[in-house]
Amino acid sequence: MTREQDLVELVDLKGKAVGSATVSDAHTAPGQLHRAFSVLLFDDEGRTLLQQRASVKTRFPLRWANACCGHPPPGVPVVEAATRRLVEELGVVGVPLTDVGVYTYRAEDAATGRVEYEYDHVLVGHVTGELTVTPDPKEVAATRWVPAATLVPTGDEYAPWLSGVLPIALAAVPATRHPGE
Repeated sequence: MTREQDLVELVDLKGKAVGSATVSDAHTAPGQLHRAFSVLLFDDEGRTLLQQRASVKTRFPLRWANACCGHPPPGVPVVEAATRRLVEELGVVGVPLTDVGVYTYRAEDAATGRVEYEYDHVLVGHVTGELTVTPDPKEVAATRWVPAATLVPTGDEYAPWLSGVLPIALAAVPATRHPGE
């Protein structure tokens, strides 16, 4: 079974579960509002880890996004699903995550015809010391650390949700963790 056949939790505008659909169905125009998560990792130097989405992604391939994204299966806690996804996509283990807010958005991918309509939980993790990143090439084309406070994720180089989740994450990270502001 491909990830496109996995179930996602459909929600209302307040995040209350109202049903389920496959990933594929939820992302078919006009899109169905569903629970998702975006993980942002920050280090002691005030940088955040970006990933370039793999070319085989059905939504926004080859665009730069936050460290990891995904959808918790119905009934699975968001932090648990996100922790699992960090391992699957990036091989990252042992970084505790905190849910710091929600960003609801809708974005159409003109290149693939797919739609993101997500109630997106923003999760933050703090990395101390060296982080071993071993990306799955089916999920991630590349990774890079960038100064978080000066990142302006606009234009077709970036996934459309990054400009919404980054400010929520930065607001939750102590100023000592993103110097340069």
